[in-house]
Amino acid sequence: MVMRIVFVIWMFLLIVGCKPNQYDPSQPPKGFANNISLKIAYTLGAIEPTITKVVIPETIQEYKDLVYKTIDSTSLKLDIYQHKAIKKDAPLIIFIHGGAWEKGKKSNVLHYLISYAQKGYVTATIQYRLSGVAKYPAQILDVADAIQWLKSHAKDYNINVNKVAIAGGSAGAHLAMQYAYSHSSNTMDDNGIPTNVQAVINIYGPSDLTTEIAKKEKRVHRLFGKTYEEAPEMYKQASPILYVNKDSPPTISFHGTLDELVPYGQSKKLHETLQSYGVPSYNHELKGWPHAMDLSAKVFSYIQYHTDIFLEKHLKL
Repeated sequence: MVMRIVFVIWMFLLIVGCKPNQYDPSQPPKGFANNISLKIAYTLGAIEPTITKVVIPETIQEYKDLVYKTIDSTSLKLDIYQHKAIKKDAPLIIFIHGGAWEKGKKSNVLHYLISYAQKGYVTATIQYRLSGVAKYPAQILDVADAIQWLKSHAKDYNINVNKVAIAGGSAGAHLAMQYAYSHSSNTMDDNGIPTNVQAVINIYGPSDLTTEIAKKEKRVHRLFGKTYEEAPEMYKQASPILYVNKDSPPTISFHGTLDELVPYGQSKKLHETLQSYGVPSYNHELKGWPHAMDLSAKVFSYIQYHTDIFLEKHLKL
């Protein structure tokens, strides 16, 4: 019994490493050798969790459940957050939730929204139809309509329509990239509003749905309602990497090497493709971290630290 306790304590100390207050957010947090040691660390409570259920500070103005679109008797909504001290139009960051296109809700990214609203950005999160309700391309059409709504109501919410970043994690990152790269040219909509965005934040998102792993993934099948063999063109049309061109917006990517859901090679290939077109691209490969790695407070801090630098450079306040 004593030996067991000693072993558990030894494993805890080995996995925890340095104390949280010794951590430098500019450096990649130490990861794990494999998913087994990761699970042990999680079980022992050695991974400090990101606080995702945040309280909205009194300094932040919330505009909740704004209807941007009604389709098939369903009202799709979005939320907007901004600092009450904003006096002029500010850059907008749109965060899209993940959940394999079949689950999740807009409030899942509230911790990102509040953090960046406190930094002076206007932030927004959108609801989109899940794959159990409607098949692709419904999801990307909803994203496009939400962005158009936000830009067309820019004056009401202190939004600078020429400084817009789009961000997401996992499936949300896929939709963010899909919109950004397929709307790269500086075109205007029917109301004379620019349709493009100026920056992309990709957090472990799939950029290519034509890989062998993606072709076999059941959640991808449910997104389309068809297998790759039944609709190969659809899988190609929904692959953001195939839309990359010289006008694509600057992109920053974060991906863990232990990701068993979306292989980190997806972000690496995207980075190389963007660079081949001369597009500014920053790829952060976090060794020893899994999918949904930003649920770790250290990884969340690291992502924010480098995203702050990226946005300062490409979406300057």
